[in-house]
Amino acid sequence: MFKPLTTVFLYRFLAALTAMILSMTSLSAETRLLMAEEPGCIWCARWHAEIGPIYPKTGEGAAAPLRRVNLRDPLPADIALTRRVNFTPTFILLVNGAEKGRMEGYPGEDFFWGLLGQMLDQEGISFALKGDNQ
Repeated sequence: MFKPLTTVFLYRFLAALTAMILSMTSLSAETRLLMAEEPGCIWCARWHAEIGPIYPKTGEGAAAPLRRVNLRDPLPADIALTRRVNFTPTFILLVNGAEKGRMEGYPGEDFFWGLLGQMLDQEGISFALKGDNQ
């Protein structure tokens, strides 16, 4: 009689322990927004003018700090992409160095924030919207 109850308890305990460990692992995951750019890219320059100064001050910037790489330089060893970068700018959501989402090109300020928010949401990465801090 006690064996089935003990087995059920152990299974539930192990399931709860596993869920707790997995949630702690995801909390400690390093999230970055990689910006692949190159000299002379007018869309990169436009992003830097419109978004660059405010990005680190936003919820999105806090959740996924910017990391810039030159398209012509070798890719750093700690980054794993699903495919090659062909356009600049390309914004790649990295979690622990692995690509989780990609936005090719700069669609303008209004669309950039929405697309970035979708990438973060799809990975379960929470961020505060601009008006949430007030």
